[in-house]
Amino acid sequence: MLITDLCVGCTRCVPYCPSGAISIGKDKKAHIDRNKCVECSVCYNNANCPVNAIQPEELEWPRSVREVFATVYKEHKQTNVPGRGTEEMKTNDVTGRFRPGEVGFSVDMGRPGVGVDLKDVEKLTMALAKVGVEFEPLNPLTFLMSDKKTGKLRDDVLSERVHSCIPEFKIKEEKFPEVLETLQRVSKEINSVFSLGICVKVNPDGSVPIMKYLNEHNIYYLPNGKTNIGIGKPAAKF
Repeated sequence: MLITDLCVGCTRCVPYCPSGAISIGKDKKAHIDRNKCVECSVCYNNANCPVNAIQPEELEWPRSVREVFATVYKEHKQTNVPGRGTEEMKTNDVTGRFRPGEVGFSVDMGRPGVGVDLKDVEKLTMALAKVGVEFEPLNPLTFLMSDKKTGKLRDDVLSERVHSCIPEFKIKEEKFPEVLETLQRVSKEINSVFSLGICVKVNPDGSVPIMKYLNEHNIYYLPNGKTNIGIGKPAAKF
């Protein structure tokens, strides 16, 4: 929250906003565009306002959705996981989420300076649901779905905008081309950006199962992810 009456127009807070939500008005004071603001608290924590015009605010639902997706110190009540997603694929050696013959995905939507509207996220999740993906149950975005079978998000959050979020899901390997086509198609329908993370078990001969699909479709990729070498032991429940 920015208390405009206290503002002296020093502009110190403006460059700290990752969403471009803060601007100086004709009155020479700072103003926050509430639609652009993702409640990340970067301005409050870093700008050092000389007159304390920026103050923390107790957010009500559904506005509070913005805050938990933008900060690492706020946990989602349903999952007890802070931030945008779970520990994701990097822990697959101990979680065993993705087995041989399965492909795990994370779709990192938004990011600083761009953000993403949850109504655009819904376009992606509903399109993926039609393909038959299995959404990660502990992902905070999954808890915002009113219908996990269709990927439909709750109506009361569709007007919210977040810094970024990470839909996570898995599929059987044979669905990989169909999922790629869906992601490419939906990417042209949303007003944001996203990057794709993929996790698979390496074959005994060292080959990577999905490389043939990526190469066949001339999809550019960076093989710069985590490579687990089997030191970790899967959790007992797996």
